[in-house]
Amino acid sequence: MTKLGVIADDFTGATDIASFMVNAGWKVVLFNGVPTDGFDAQDTDAIVIALKSRSIPVNDAVELSLAASAWLKAQGCQRQLFKYCSTFDSTAQGNIGPVTDALMKFLDTPATLICPAVPDNGRTIVHGHLFVKGELLNESGMEHHPVTPMKHASLKKLMEAQSVGLCGLINLDTVKNHPAALATEMEKQQANRARYFIFDVLDNQDLLTVASATSHFPLVTGAAGLGYAIATLDKQRAGTAKQTMQVKASGAGVVLSGSCSAMTNQQVDFYQQRASSLALDVEKIIHDPAYLESVSQWVITRGGEPLAPMVYATQPPQIIELIQKHYGAAFVSDRIETFFASLARTLARAGFNKFIVAGGETSGAVTQGLNIEGMIIGEPVAPGVPWTQVLNKPQWVILKSGNFGSQDFFQKAQEHYDE
Repeated sequence: MTKLGVIADDFTGATDIASFMVNAGWKVVLFNGVPTDGFDAQDTDAIVIALKSRSIPVNDAVELSLAASAWLKAQGCQRQLFKYCSTFDSTAQGNIGPVTDALMKFLDTPATLICPAVPDNGRTIVHGHLFVKGELLNESGMEHHPVTPMKHASLKKLMEAQSVGLCGLINLDTVKNHPAALATEMEKQQANRARYFIFDVLDNQDLLTVASATSHFPLVTGAAGLGYAIATLDKQRAGTAKQTMQVKASGAGVVLSGSCSAMTNQQVDFYQQRASSLALDVEKIIHDPAYLESVSQWVITRGGEPLAPMVYATQPPQIIELIQKHYGAAFVSDRIETFFASLARTLARAGFNKFIVAGGETSGAVTQGLNIEGMIIGEPVAPGVPWTQVLNKPQWVILKSGNFGSQDFFQKAQEHYDE
């Protein structure tokens, strides 16, 4: 019986947590969307379902997530994990809170865990506040996110604004020095109507403590670090060899960047000094039907260069805000995503077989454009960002969340090619 079923609210988040669990020794299968058929999960530790539900209307996100939960339950998953971004990307309306509430009701559990901590990536929780590499969430650059601007760092405030219950806070001293008291503390807080538990987490040992204390919960929620902790605690996999996967150098590759995060802006600036790069013209995406063919040919003519050509919609926040004010944020995002999906499909037909993609929404668009149903998870290029091989195809994709990876990530990814 499969130990864990994961419902991820975007594609990069799905590969993120899958990679963390693979590194802990688990065998992981990832599906893009809810499969239409059953799956023989006898040999699988975790099944991850990647949805595109982070920024869609709340009711749609709930419906998709419940469908994924029902499918995972039918495959015999013992527990479920709702995976969202380690920067808790959401608005006052959702979608983290409403999806969590719906899953809790479906799985008939009165309490769950809220744990976006990923110490390996600098995501920590202190006094219930989320930090990104030592900066409060709302001072980390996430306050400028074009779709889900994060204006607070208090997880309690963020969660309670979009859910139907109260949060219980468990401080760092209890986590580090009194782990035996955690069960009693949770019972006490549940008696005071707490539905969602937020633990302070500074390091991976804290994360293991939290995962152990909540191991009886049918549903937990959080980021990739929680998946790693759950897999690490599973002693039955001790000594099991990790999966191996090779990224073949033959064929052409391309970098597609749609994220507007601070780190992706740095990565784009670094890479465009070293490889052929093309900034997308949003006006032409919207108004020029021939623009897709023009961009496709630009990429194809550079497919044989030492470093893969890059096409990017990544822009500083100020420019994005001006474009969105003119056309509307949702309209601009939809048109850019549709363009990336069509571009990826066109390039695949032209023989491109390696796609390095930055941005959660962009990754979702590209995987849909390539009609990817499932993936084999390989070794990471950066924590939580692995190369993946498309099931039953000589095609490789890397899906990077906006803030992940070092400045040289796009170049570093290509150093993993196997001759």
